[in-house]
Amino acid sequence: GQSPNAVEDMLDVENKRMADSLASKVTRLKSLALDIDKDADEQNRYLDGMDSDFMSVTGLLTGSVKRFSTMTRSGRDNRKLL
Repeated sequence: GQSPNAVEDMLDVENKRMADSLASKVTRLKSLALDIDKDADEQNRYLDGMDSDFMSVTGLLTGSVKRFSTMTRSGRDNRKLL
């Protein structure tokens, strides 16, 4: 058979290999999590910009509708005078 030291050495080597593999996986997961966080931040900034754009368009359309309503009201008032 093998000596107790040989078995212990084999187990130590296997433990080190598995620990190195786990450390590598943790590093990859951390990198992936950071990439996801960065991507989420970029998408949030993009959505914030879209929200701002939509608010601007809403303001423009609201102003246009008010001006159009004023024009149609003044047009009706002018016809009544005739």
